[in-house]
Amino acid sequence: MKIPRRQSLLCVLPAIVMLATAASAQNSGTVQPLALSLPANSIYGSVSSGPPVETVLPLSLDDAIRRGLQSNLQTTLAKQNQQIVSGERLEAINFLMPNLTWKAERQRLQIDLAAEGFNSKLIRSFPPGLIPPQDLNSIPPVVTVNAVIAQADLTQPLFDLRSFELYRAAKEETSAVDYSYQAARGQVIQIVADSYLQVLAAAANLADAQGLLATNAEILRQATLKHQAGVVAKLDELRARVQYQQQQQVVIMQKNAFEKAKVELNREIGLPADQAIRLTDSTPYATLSTIPLDEALQMAYANRQEYLYLKAKLRSAQYQSRAARYERLPTLTFKGNYGVTGTVGSIYHGTFLAEGTLSVPLFKEAEFRGDRDVANAATRNAMSQLANFRQQIEAEIRDNMLDVAATQQLVDVARSNVNLSHATLNDVTDRFRNGIDDDLPVVEAQSSLATAEAQLVNSLYEYNVAKIALARSLGIVDREYRQYLGTTASATQSTARQPAEVTARAAIR
Repeated sequence: MKIPRRQSLLCVLPAIVMLATAASAQNSGTVQPLALSLPANSIYGSVSSGPPVETVLPLSLDDAIRRGLQSNLQTTLAKQNQQIVSGERLEAINFLMPNLTWKAERQRLQIDLAAEGFNSKLIRSFPPGLIPPQDLNSIPPVVTVNAVIAQADLTQPLFDLRSFELYRAAKEETSAVDYSYQAARGQVIQIVADSYLQVLAAAANLADAQGLLATNAEILRQATLKHQAGVVAKLDELRARVQYQQQQQVVIMQKNAFEKAKVELNREIGLPADQAIRLTDSTPYATLSTIPLDEALQMAYANRQEYLYLKAKLRSAQYQSRAARYERLPTLTFKGNYGVTGTVGSIYHGTFLAEGTLSVPLFKEAEFRGDRDVANAATRNAMSQLANFRQQIEAEIRDNMLDVAATQQLVDVARSNVNLSHATLNDVTDRFRNGIDDDLPVVEAQSSLATAEAQLVNSLYEYNVAKIALARSLGIVDREYRQYLGTTASATQSTARQPAEVTARAAIR
């Protein structure tokens, strides 16, 4: 159905952005930095809040999300769309409201009496004595009149079902854009939380690499002393030096990944790229209790903002389809005015008008049928999108539940691998310290420990990302992201970095 520009409504459906979790690869004890492939999208942009401050800015997860919601480009655009659609709704309701206007004007008119037919022939046709003879010659050919008009005009639609249905459609469009804004908030929370967790994971990987670098430095020192004392061969010292330099490369890579992750987080929450930040939260870990699929689906259908958006769009299309059918109906409008009219210095007379207008559209059947077909097609399109997204919600929830279950198992296995790697490193370190074996088993044990610690860090990151994604699929991420991440935070550093740094170095001594 063709709708005039002032009745058209902005339809804003945000793209459903899926964030891919990053998987780190390790080989020969080298821990690869986490990496996220971020598409060029407004969800990853922000409006800068100003220049950087000199002090280091402490930043918690709640602070980052709050800043993201305030500065993110996606939510900023969604707010502007709300204002646009609100204005369109007001324009639509104006067609149902009475229109009252006041006007006052003063006119100076010059009237040519001869041009209006008031000539000498007409005067002679007047009955004798009507005009005194002495006044006949004093009638000017052009008369100047100062007229004053003041009146109020009222127009009120009395029966216009088409405009009423268009207004109802406008209300649904307003609801749709509100759901669109809520969906944008959920996307921002998911993206910012993922970036915050990525910075934590990069920090943990950097701390692990620095801890192993300190351990390798101690091994190199002892190997050098033993070689100088003639206890071990030169090969042991060279091997320890190669391992130390390789770990230096890992530290450089992890530090670069950590700095880039902070820049990306600053970009998403509206901070300058060079703003120094310090994350105050540690990597959370809390098991998530499973819920039945049927209960999860009902929760998603009731809370998922994109689904509610499509339902509002469907209702709007249905109202517009009904408006297309009502185009054939007549419309009834009341018009009236009241005011005064007169000349300056003379008597003013009251004037009024009251009329009703019944408009019956004729000879527009082709246009009406075209509008009906367009509106019906839009309704079927909205129904198809809603049905498709309903299935998409189920697929997303199933996938997210599988991811949560799998990553939780990966975390458990990674924790066990870290404990076993610590035990192995302690054993081979004791053998190296007592001169039973050379440093090759120590180097291999360190590589295994580095891989296990990196896998633990990345598994915790992927587990938290999967839980956030599940909350996003259920439509409750904006109010329950803390509950899904776990209110009791268990730092990654306490489970991975400290054993590598403290236990291994103590064993070497």
